[in-house]
Amino acid sequence: MEEQEWSREQKLQAVCELLREQVDHYDWVGFYVTRPGTRELELGPFSGDPTEHVLIPFGRGICGQAAERESTVVVQDVGAESNYLSCSVNVRSEIVVPVIVDGKVQGEMDIDSHALSPFTGEDEKLLQAVCELVAPLL
Repeated sequence: MEEQEWSREQKLQAVCELLREQVDHYDWVGFYVTRPGTRELELGPFSGDPTEHVLIPFGRGICGQAAERESTVVVQDVGAESNYLSCSVNVRSEIVVPVIVDGKVQGEMDIDSHALSPFTGEDEKLLQAVCELVAPLL
């Protein structure tokens, strides 16, 4: 049987679905991609409920903060965060890991959880490793 080549979107979608299925506290997993020539993130492949946040400026919300800072942002209680963009009333915590290529944020992985304080250093290590692997796709 001939192996079919997956598109960039299919590969990123598969990563989202795998993480969401395999990690109990990952209730929404998605990628945001930096729009060329802008300081905006555009929603890419994701697994979970649809979100109205399809464009996010750098600096706005947890995703925008991670892009602005060029570093991982972990929020264990989104209710305590003043610069939070709510995707769902069920979201209690969020972790965002930027994907940096050649010194520039090319995108990021965003994980929402319905649990309070579920993220550990192991989550950060796992997601940073995943982001390094998918960097060539962004």
